[in-house]
This record gives sequence, structure tokens and C-alpha cells, in this order.
Amino acid sequence: MAKKIIIAGGGTGGHIFPAIAIANAIKNIAPDTEILFIGAKGKMEMEKVPQAGYKIEGLDIAGFNRTNLFKNISLPLKLIKSFWQVRQLIGSFNPDAVIGVGGYSTYPVLRYAQQKNIPTFIHEANSFAGKSNILLGKRAVEIFVATSGMEKFFPAERTLITGNPVRSAITSMRVSKQEAIKSFGLSDDKKTVLVIGGSLGARSINEVVAAHIHEFSSLGLQLIWQTGKNNAEGYLQRAKPFSNVYVNSFITEMDKAYAAADIVISRAGAMSVAELCVAKKPVIFVPYPLAAEDHQTANAMHLVQHKAALIVKDAEASAKLFSTMVSLAKDEEQQQAFSKNIASLAITDADTVIAHKVLSYIRA
Repeated sequence: MAKKIIIAGGGTGGHIFPAIAIANAIKNIAPDTEILFIGAKGKMEMEKVPQAGYKIEGLDIAGFNRTNLFKNISLPLKLIKSFWQVRQLIGSFNPDAVIGVGGYSTYPVLRYAQQKNIPTFIHEANSFAGKSNILLGKRAVEIFVATSGMEKFFPAERTLITGNPVRSAITSMRVSKQEAIKSFGLSDDKKTVLVIGGSLGARSINEVVAAHIHEFSSLGLQLIWQTGKNNAEGYLQRAKPFSNVYVNSFITEMDKAYAAADIVISRAGAMSVAELCVAKKPVIFVPYPLAAEDHQTANAMHLVQHKAALIVKDAEASAKLFSTMVSLAKDEEQQQAFSKNIASLAITDADTVIAHKVLSYIRA
């Protein structure tokens, strides 16, 4: 009889793309498995999951707003409503297992599943576990983690280091650098800088790029710039006069962006880190300072300690980021050292390992 699995979570690409990678791996191993995603209404997963060919249901839920506390007034009501919705969804779908990947919808879905003694699994992408996952981990069958040292957050005997699931387009990158550069309408005789600030955008990074965009050409550099949603139109207008700049609010074919890049500037979300390890790219991380438990700094420092990347604090971006980028772009030796060291940290089969573990448990 075909098994049924719910995958819960989302909010950002860092949660959604690993979730889709796990779903794809499950379907590759057991094609008749029925998979239902549960996400948060109005969030990115409601678009990206159906594009990947899976059904998704949305909850009326939001996360804690750290910058505007007034917006948290409705949170208790939303949480109560989401638990009612979860009860309906789990009751009608009747899953054999539930996998949580992080994001607003993970907690109510896994909490209810655990109350009903449905096997639950967690994927914790970051080097510093979130509070919800720590609580859920107490009753999870297994917790899949990206790095060592996570037993300080989870029961050691149920914690497995798998790494982070990376999209197959990136793990099996087939596009050449020349093809990739051509697809962005750029020249193959200049150093290419890729700037990625996540799906919403990174204001500190974007402002530095916008302020210095006129200097790239004289330095022999060209730019692929994913601005994110916030103020995308303003950045598009800023880049318009420059033929050595490709700009978009979201780059769908990230395999091509990585293939084209000589160096990368990025936030330090767990999935960005995992993808950059697989892509073997020299990178300057600018961690998002308001990430829960400052986990992005922990993610970046894991690579910095392995001499595999550079870090610029968000608060120092306007003063230091551009000069750091120029220095790295000029230093071939450092680029090669970073490429070699970051490649040694790459994991390409996390999705398959997780899929096998979940399926073997529910089949037993």
C-alpha cells in the first residue's frame, strides 16, 4: 500500500528548496508515495511548491515580528486557527510520517502529529537550532542536521549528520561557464561577481552594490545581481545604464548563476552556504543580523574557520564590503584556496540519505 508523507515548512527559499529536494528523492525511491506540503498562506512556498509539481495547503499563520512588536498582537489567534486547520488536514490526509523543514508552519503541524503518535522527522539546516525545532526534537524519531556539534540541541542518539539537501540542478551542474555567462548577456573576458541576498533581498548588500555600481566596469568586473523583492524596481532602474550588469529580483536558474560567477557575495542562510560549497565558489558572507539566535553568523563562521570564506558584518557592509570584494577579485591565489577549501565541505546526497531514512522507518 502506498505511503503518505506530509512535508511542513517554508517562508524562504532556504526552507522550500531543501523540502522539494527531499520530496523528489522520496519519489525517486518510492514513486507511489503520496506527498502533501503544508505551508503558510501568502508565503513563497504557495508558488514554488506547485511549480515543482506538488500539492500544498496553506495555514493562516505568521512568525514573530522582531522589528515591529505591535504586529504580534494577532499571533495567538492565528496560532489557534492554524492548529484547527492542521487537525483537519492531518485528519483527512492520514499521513504515515511528517517531515518538518523549518519555517512558520513546521511547529503546529509536527506538534499535532506528535500528539497523534504519527512519526515525525526534523531537518535542521542551521548550525544553531531554532527554539521550535529544539522543542519538537524531544519527540521526533530522527533529527537530520547539517553540521557536527548539534547534540547540544537534540538527543544525540537520534541526531544524524546528513548535510543540507541541495537542488539537483546545482549538484549535477552541467552548464559551462561560457554558456552561463552568455545566458545573462555578459562578456566572457571579465571577472563576474554574483550578488545574492535571498528571496526578499538584503538591504545592506544591495545598497553597497547600488552605490558602487558605476565602478565595476573600470575594475574589469561585471555583475549578476539578484536583488530580492524589496525595492527591486529601484535597483533595476539603478542598473539600467550599465551593460556589464544583469539584474533581477529573483534568479530561477541558480545553477547558471553559480557557473558564471568567479566570486560571490551572499547572506549566510544554511541553504546558500550548502549550495556555495557544492558550487565551489569563493564567497564573502554578510550574515543577516536579525536571524533567530544569530544563526547566519554561526553558519558563516563554520566556513571561515575552515579558511573557506570571508565574512563582513552587516553593520560594517557600507564601510568594508566593496573594498573586500575588490581585493578578493584581484587575488587569484586566494580565490583558488577558497574554492578548494569550500569544495571539501560539500555534501551532495543529503536528500537521498534523508529519504531512505524516512521510508525505511515507515516501512518497518
